[in-house]
Amino acid sequence: MNLTALDWAIIAAFFGITILIGIFLSSKKNQTTTDYFLGGRHMSWWLIGVSMVATTFSADTPNLVTDIVRNNGVMGNWVWWAFLLTGMLTVFLYARLWRRSGITTDLEFYELRYSGKQARFLRGFRAIYLGVFFNVMIMATVMLAGIKISGILMGYSALETVLLVSVITVIYSSVGGFKGVIYTDFFQFALAMFGMVWACVYILNLPEIGGLESLLQRPEIQGKLRMVPTMDDFSGTGLNTLLGIFIIPVAVQWWSVWYPGAEPGGGGYIAQRMLSARDEKEAVWATLLFNVAHYALRPWPWILIALASMIFFPDLPSIARQFPNIESSFVGHDLAFPAMLSLLPSGLLGIVIASLLAALMSTISTHLNWGSSYVVNDFYQRFVKPEASQKELIIVGRISTVFLMLIASLFALGLTSALQAFNILLQVGAGTGLLFILRWFWWRINAVSELVAMFASFFWAVIFEFVVKDSMSANEKMITGIFLTTVCWVVATMITKPTDMPTLVRFYNLIQPQGNGWKPVVDYARNLGQLKEVSIKQSTLTNGILLMVFGSLLIYSLLFGTGYLIYGQTTNVFITLSIALVSGYIITVLWKKSDMH
Repeated sequence: MNLTALDWAIIAAFFGITILIGIFLSSKKNQTTTDYFLGGRHMSWWLIGVSMVATTFSADTPNLVTDIVRNNGVMGNWVWWAFLLTGMLTVFLYARLWRRSGITTDLEFYELRYSGKQARFLRGFRAIYLGVFFNVMIMATVMLAGIKISGILMGYSALETVLLVSVITVIYSSVGGFKGVIYTDFFQFALAMFGMVWACVYILNLPEIGGLESLLQRPEIQGKLRMVPTMDDFSGTGLNTLLGIFIIPVAVQWWSVWYPGAEPGGGGYIAQRMLSARDEKEAVWATLLFNVAHYALRPWPWILIALASMIFFPDLPSIARQFPNIESSFVGHDLAFPAMLSLLPSGLLGIVIASLLAALMSTISTHLNWGSSYVVNDFYQRFVKPEASQKELIIVGRISTVFLMLIASLFALGLTSALQAFNILLQVGAGTGLLFILRWFWWRINAVSELVAMFASFFWAVIFEFVVKDSMSANEKMITGIFLTTVCWVVATMITKPTDMPTLVRFYNLIQPQGNGWKPVVDYARNLGQLKEVSIKQSTLTNGILLMVFGSLLIYSLLFGTGYLIYGQTTNVFITLSIALVSGYIITVLWKKSDMH
């Protein structure tokens, strides 16, 4: 398709503003690694929260949602909606603990919580395993979406897209550091949301659709509108589908699977942002804002565009016919999203392309800064050159940013589907989530536990992918992987020595974790007179879990209430609104009893 001069001008203006933000912030204080990777720990909660949302609003997300809706309907989104439970657990239990630790990266946690050679190895290995391997895969997935979108909307080849996005993102990420990422995230998220809402409104009012009410009456989408399962889904052939898109995500996946941005117990770039907050309360508010916006605010424009795509492009051949220049390996249901955007008029098309580029670059820039922080803080400074100056470390950070972008760009050219990469990441992280939740509250978990969990989950993922292959369903692979990995790390925990007591006492005195899982450590420290007087107002673990439950109810009610409002189902709007109000009131009461208000 042909972009007009107006469209190109809008896109060029977006790139210009993005680079200017990075250059402007490069002149600000960036003298230490704390400045470069955490913004000096002076970031406001609303900036951090928006940055989290912007990072998870990547260019591949609407493609992924479109793929899900076209295959499994709106209800299929439970494969990621279920991660709200993880998110709210982070808000009400882990955000304060991360900020209280005072560390620079979440990998530094390992030598704070564990001891010995195993802890050192774990920190160094995961710096490369997560900071490079996993990071590259995630950025490649995001870049793949950019390749598909630019191929349809801009006529760019995969190589041209990779070069354009890589160069500009590296410039502002490496020059501006964490503050450059945070402030560009804010600008890019505002543009991305504005573009998506406007595009959704325009598409729904196209003559072929005839408005929202007309779309909802179309027979092509009648089986796709449900948000929650009915009793009919629990019988017959529908049960197998329901297992994968609802039962397993809600019952098992959210607490047992490690996935970037939704790590059980927090972690990754979410932890990085919590660690950059001014204090513990701002870390809590930031993660709360993130979860509200991520689940209740953003999804519906994508969902409605995905439903509309089924009218214009009912199957894959219809997409291929419309865009004959797209490589056949790239033609999947996720391509329906950029295909719908090709219907937009001049001006609006430029804004939407700029907004998608913004979503793409905000995610990549975060992963570049986050991955670079691992390479610098947890590998180079810790194991290669401990005496390195702050100036040298920042230079290494900038070099590693360029290196990560280069590797991710090359890897992106080998992927074909966002859903494919999503499923690979879920399988590799299967079974590790419970450990990440419990390690804060059970003293017995040690470095060997984490090493075994990491290697076991990867081992079983490889076995399922290359040996078992199609002889097991994806659901069976995930459940089996979770079970086997969990057994491996629990057995390893019980047959190996615990972390030495002095390390555990230091950790307990610093973090003040709740619950009875640290009783042996508390008794040991008290007998030696080493137990620190608790200066932090403690709320009970039960209180935190109740806040998580009602917080989840509140956000799910807002998510579904918005959906029922769109569907015109007044009774269901009233029910979900009532649940939201009751949940909000209970949260207020519990909040006042905790140490977070």
